Amino acid sequence: MAAVDRQHDRVLSTLNADGSRRWLRPKPSRGRFWRRRRAVAWLLIALFALLPHLKINGRPAVLLDVARREFSLFGGVFYPTDTVLLALFVVGVFLTIFLLTALFGRVWCGWGCPQTVYMEFVFRPIERFFDGEPGRTRRRGAWRTPAKYAAFVLVSMFLAHVFLAYFVGIDELARWVRRSPAEHPASFLIMASVTALMMFDFCFFREQTCIVACPYGRFQSVLLDRRSLIVSYDPKRGEPRGKAKRAATGVPLPVVGANGTGAPRTNGDCVDCFKCVATCPTGIDIRDGLQMECIHCAQCIDACDDVMERLGRPRGLIRYGSQAGIEGERARRLRPRVLIYPLLLAGVVTGIVVALSRIEGADVTVLRGPGLPFNVLPTGEVSNQAVVRVRNRTGAEVGYEVSVPGVEGARVIGVESPLRVAAGALRSEAVSIVLPADAATQRRTEITVRITGTDGFAAETPFRFFGTGRAAGGRP
Repeated sequence: MAAVDRQHDRVLSTLNADGSRRWLRPKPSRGRFWRRRRAVAWLLIALFALLPHLKINGRPAVLLDVARREFSLFGGVFYPTDTVLLALFVVGVFLTIFLLTALFGRVWCGWGCPQTVYMEFVFRPIERFFDGEPGRTRRRGAWRTPAKYAAFVLVSMFLAHVFLAYFVGIDELARWVRRSPAEHPASFLIMASVTALMMFDFCFFREQTCIVACPYGRFQSVLLDRRSLIVSYDPKRGEPRGKAKRAATGVPLPVVGANGTGAPRTNGDCVDCFKCVATCPTGIDIRDGLQMECIHCAQCIDACDDVMERLGRPRGLIRYGSQAGIEGERARRLRPRVLIYPLLLAGVVTGIVVALSRIEGADVTVLRGPGLPFNVLPTGEVSNQAVVRVRNRTGAEVGYEVSVPGVEGARVIGVESPLRVAAGALRSEAVSIVLPADAATQRRTEITVRITGTDGFAAETPFRFFGTGRAAGGRP
């Protein structure tokens, strides 16, 4: 193995001392953790591909329609006005990440992140199919490289289309596919751009996404503690490193040490085979300790366990553990952050449930309209301009009546009655709120505008009505 692979002349795991890119071709270690990760990966890929096709209550299970500012999630429809829900959801996501990291380390990076899932279980297998296994003679044939990239393009196009289905819907996407690109150039350009970005990511940038672009590795210094689960090397058992023959009894053979005395000593279990480095998708040496580049994929565990079994030694030289456990401290799962994060998360979940329970069949807003503060009509009545906005959150068309309760003779003009709003639509109408002269003698009067729907919906919203500031028929 070249000296650069032994990290003596390496600046970063993917950067050589001369500044050139070190291209990684990790050799897969198909052990117990790899098989489990593969099962999880294919489950996530199937879920990603099938979810846009599922419908709940007649709507897509997941549709993030940014253009219409409408978000369908598992039967519910949410809008940008649902700011409390959005804030609680974002806080909940971060708290979940904090909790999982405190308990299980970077389990998301190694087991659930789309970058890892598609890189390690889709694109690298395709590459190995055409080029051969790393560490072996590359397969010959001028056709292999073009065929490999053609396969990459097809997979990237498929992923791009599925990705777009989450934003435009599977029905709209099907129309895009059946039509000529000339008929919808903007849509075609979006699809081509997403395909190109995926090609760039999975064919060129690759592990650099985890090492350079993703901030999660840099957060681990504050998200992890000494008792968080990490992939770790046991130096007490492994050091000093040295080559050893197979020991049928499982006891390492004594060799002459380099301690200056020439006295015999026993090497550790690590035979310095570098298989843990050769299999790492980010090119690090886990024996150097916890590193930002480690994504906790457990490939080094599978590689090391295979070597230990071949040598008749117990597995676990590299294993899932904690810094405290590796150093021999007593395991202590309960600690302040493990208790605080679930309590905060429970509070956030409670807030989300309460906010969801308060969502009604429509969102109603009454805003002041443009123009003069008030107008005096020929009849002596006083009018204010307003804009009534109604968003129908139900799955059917609803008619809405606009009225001013509590003020005798008050009326709303300039709007059809009832105001018909289609399912999921937002409708804005300019109206005039008219009060009798004797009810508009104050410069400002707080009134209430009521909106009632034919589906039983009812809501009231305050409105500040500007009046003449004088008694009816009198002077100010």
